[in-house]
Amino acid sequence: MNKTTKRTATTAWAAVCALALVLSGCGGNNNGNNAAKESTAPAASGAPASQAAAAKEEVKPVTLSVFIDSPYQQPTSDNKIYKMLKEKTGVSLNMEFLVGDLQQKLGVMIAGGDYPDLMTGNDKLIAAGAFIPLEDLIEKYAPNLKEHYAAVWNQMKDPATGHIFVLPNFNVFTGKFNETAYEGPGFYLQKDVLKEMGYPTPKTLDEYFDIIAKYKEKHPDMIGFETLNFDWRTFPLQNPPEHLAGHPNDGGVIVENGKAQIFADKDIAKNYYKKLNEINAQGLMDQEALVQNYDQYLAKIASGKVIGMFDQHWNFSDGEKSLISQGKTGSTYVGFPLVYDGATEYYRDRPSVNINRGYGISVKAKDPERIIKFLDSLMTEEWQKTLQWGIEGEDYMVKEDGSFYRTAEQRAHADDNTWKLANKAEAFFYNMPKMQGTYSDGNATDPGTQPQEFFDSLKPQDQEILKAYGHKTWAEFFKEPGENPVYYPAWSIDLVDGSPAKLANTKLNDLSVKYLPKAVMAKPADFEKVWQEYVNKISKINIKAYEDRINEQIQWRIDNWSTK
Repeated sequence: MNKTTKRTATTAWAAVCALALVLSGCGGNNNGNNAAKESTAPAASGAPASQAAAAKEEVKPVTLSVFIDSPYQQPTSDNKIYKMLKEKTGVSLNMEFLVGDLQQKLGVMIAGGDYPDLMTGNDKLIAAGAFIPLEDLIEKYAPNLKEHYAAVWNQMKDPATGHIFVLPNFNVFTGKFNETAYEGPGFYLQKDVLKEMGYPTPKTLDEYFDIIAKYKEKHPDMIGFETLNFDWRTFPLQNPPEHLAGHPNDGGVIVENGKAQIFADKDIAKNYYKKLNEINAQGLMDQEALVQNYDQYLAKIASGKVIGMFDQHWNFSDGEKSLISQGKTGSTYVGFPLVYDGATEYYRDRPSVNINRGYGISVKAKDPERIIKFLDSLMTEEWQKTLQWGIEGEDYMVKEDGSFYRTAEQRAHADDNTWKLANKAEAFFYNMPKMQGTYSDGNATDPGTQPQEFFDSLKPQDQEILKAYGHKTWAEFFKEPGENPVYYPAWSIDLVDGSPAKLANTKLNDLSVKYLPKAVMAKPADFEKVWQEYVNKISKINIKAYEDRINEQIQWRIDNWSTK
């Protein structure tokens, strides 16, 4: 029903993931691929003739068309990183970003069969046969990618065909990973709110909304609670019940003892939406929350007027970046893991490979070999440092001991959206394969997960918040996660377009999009009637087909992904 991307990130970055989130990395040993790596990197002065010839071949100019299924701003024409990519690889990128409804856009693309060279992964595009298989190209031309994905090679394969269609963009790790930022789900509150209210630690819905009510009473111009119910980003409204009940983010199902079932019609859901109905009657809910689009949602976050919301951090991090750029750090957010009585917290998870989310090569691409070589060349430490840290001496510095850090001015640039459009390649890099963890020299793969740099980069208000709560990172507000179940997460299971499972899931989501707003906005006396109507409608859907598909694939993953 609901998917995260994650952007765990999980963990966006957002570090972000988010775009600050930029996490990622490669696993596996070298397997004798040093020579191959050298041949794919830009040839240095004095390189052997064979390498120089290979490099010369690689810099033949080509323009790749790219579709990215999220809204971004176009980088400036003189963006230094994209210029460097063109100079060293010969590749220019003609990027199209999502405008409007994703499903409508995909439908138009599929109907016309008009695809760009590279596209961000999507189950609908995979089912439509829009991507070419990548495993043979990787085996022949991409030793860096092969090494990077070695530990998750089987997980990347499409269960129906056995092919790899998309290169996962996040959560393939190497070395040591320090989780500093938190990009996952939570009930978020503004930092200024926490400070004024004496640094409370809400643990239940009642405590959380009590904070919002008391703050809004003092500041009536503020928006109390915000949410989102738009396009595929319905998880801010639909996912809270599973977390409140002590389950991780499996999307539209909860999984117990290896068996999945929907929770939309269960009491854990009813109790949450009844609470939203109550706070709406008290004037604490944004009256536009359930009908707004994603851009409007981000604009409200960026206005600094929203006291709190449930969301995944990577999903609203662009709004936070705007706040930071405006100097409104106090209006950014801290997440809390609320639970129902008797439930055990399970918000924070170990980042899992982002299956079918990243770049795939379309069936319309004229030169797949060149594309895979291009992506492979970016999987060297040299390029990864450039894409994640920037240019040494301009965007970051190196201490005598070899550790990377940034000056105050460099950190300010990294928080400036306008500066990034001219000096970073975030729009393209977010969806491409990336290293996460640590490089061979011990530095973290991105500034956000470099422990000392993370702390030093925090604004005084952030350091004050962490000190007040006795934490050193934002991740510490959440319980340390154990190992993920081998199948996790269930939301990444492909339901197959046109199947009974997909039809049931679509109908269930459509009902939720329609009835949850009705239930939340109803007069309190009418809540039970609306809720029962919703549950009755769900009972007429072939939910068993949906649950059976999820459970079948959970078992398939257990059988095929287990390494023990």
